[in-house]
Amino acid sequence: MTRKGSAAWSGGLKDGKGAISTESGALDAHPYGFATRFEGVKGSNPEELIGAAHASCFTMALSLILGEAELTAKSLNTTAKVTLEKLDDGFAVTSIALELTASIPGTDDAQFQELAAKAKANCPISKLMNTDITLTATLS
Repeated sequence: MTRKGSAAWSGGLKDGKGAISTESGALDAHPYGFATRFEGVKGSNPEELIGAAHASCFTMALSLILGEAELTAKSLNTTAKVTLEKLDDGFAVTSIALELTASIPGTDDAQFQELAAKAKANCPISKLMNTDITLTATLS
């Protein structure tokens, strides 16, 4: 299975404008730019999208793992805080903190912690940095 996201950009780094789209249409030419990424201006940015992707992937993985343990969540609410920092050689995502609040009848804290840790380790987005990255670059 392959899913696509795309980005378009015109202009320089600080004065340019970009648009993010997804194959599903959930985002359709949604604007982003320097100010929304680095200056706290309201709007989207790549780190926010990574956070949403990671939170949703982890939550779905946990739902699967709970089902395997014959448990069903009443609610799972996850936030992923993505930290972007300036390092000596440029910017880097240095950490992602997953924060989960859950209501799961029939489990105790020890089992819950074990299952949540398993979901964190096995979620495809958690494994993302251990994947092959390919690039097809076309200049027009």
